[in-house]
Amino acid sequence: MRILHTEWSDGFGGQERRILAEMTGMRARGHDIWLATRAEAQLHTAAEAAGIPTLRLPLRGAADLASAARLARQLRRLRIDVVNTHSGIDSWVGGIAARWAHSPVLLRTRHLNNPLRRGWTNFVHYLPDRIIACGEAVRTRLVDECGFPAAQVVSIPTGIDFARFRPARPRHSVRAALGLNDTDELLLMVGVLRGVKRHLLALEAIHRLGERRPHLQLVLAGDGPMREEIAARAETLGLTGRVHFLGHRDDVPDLMGAADALLLSSRSEGVPQAVTQALGMGLPVVATEVGGVPELIRQEDTGLLVPTEDADAMAAALDRIFADPGWAKTLGERGRAHAHAHFSLDAMLDATERLCDDLLQRPERTTR
Repeated sequence: MRILHTEWSDGFGGQERRILAEMTGMRARGHDIWLATRAEAQLHTAAEAAGIPTLRLPLRGAADLASAARLARQLRRLRIDVVNTHSGIDSWVGGIAARWAHSPVLLRTRHLNNPLRRGWTNFVHYLPDRIIACGEAVRTRLVDECGFPAAQVVSIPTGIDFARFRPARPRHSVRAALGLNDTDELLLMVGVLRGVKRHLLALEAIHRLGERRPHLQLVLAGDGPMREEIAARAETLGLTGRVHFLGHRDDVPDLMGAADALLLSSRSEGVPQAVTQALGMGLPVVATEVGGVPELIRQEDTGLLVPTEDADAMAAALDRIFADPGWAKTLGERGRAHAHAHFSLDAMLDATERLCDDLLQRPERTTR
């Protein structure tokens, strides 16, 4: 197949990593892959480094018909079979371009668990042949709450290449590089430092554990607009020396190998890759019960779930993990088995190939 992805975002979080993994994975299976994005997007740089050809477009907004016209010409020139859009702006531009170019298949991947509203002012949502939800919870919300036809929405969870996602350095050397030792309790958070991730709530939970867990260290891998606010709040709570800001990291497997547990404190998620990655490595996880997280974590079986915006419940769950390392290890082992069975990269690519192939084989394809 000849597949082109579009992406407007200039960040490089879980959404962009899934797109890159899908593009490289499908290319390894023999498909021809392109990416259309903005020149300043981090995904553009990553895709070019991976050898994926990119088309640079301004993507100035949803009504950027000039970008849509340019993209439509490229779709016809490259004889693209499948157009897969991802964010809001590129879904408008890419969706319009795909229909102008009469591309056989148009997909939209929905990475977030926020609602999408259908209506004449949002006609772009009527354009895709299928909307790919990154988990069953996202699919259910689109169908039950947002009114999308059940037949239009399919769940394909984000998959991780567990064979490659493994530490390259030993635990003690990673900890030493962070200024930590083997007696410290290392709690890791991986993600962009923005409001929806609720790092401020995590600080409140850590503060509540102060006397009971004096060796607890919170390590934040990721950067974002709330870094200064989070640092200021940590100082106010007396946690400055126990909260470590690492910024963007490319050695997340090393960090997970050095950690004792992973924390997700978000108020909204799709199916978070950090949780999937941690489970795949056997790392115990405490996470808020949002979006597709319950698909990954079965309470007290593959991890611990806590309500959103509940620092006390979060603190209690973390205390259980650190107070009983043997039980936490068992949670991690069950989490690893669950993740490898249901959330692997191969499972995601298999489902994507089946979907595209089925749509391309439709009798009505020849009339488009």
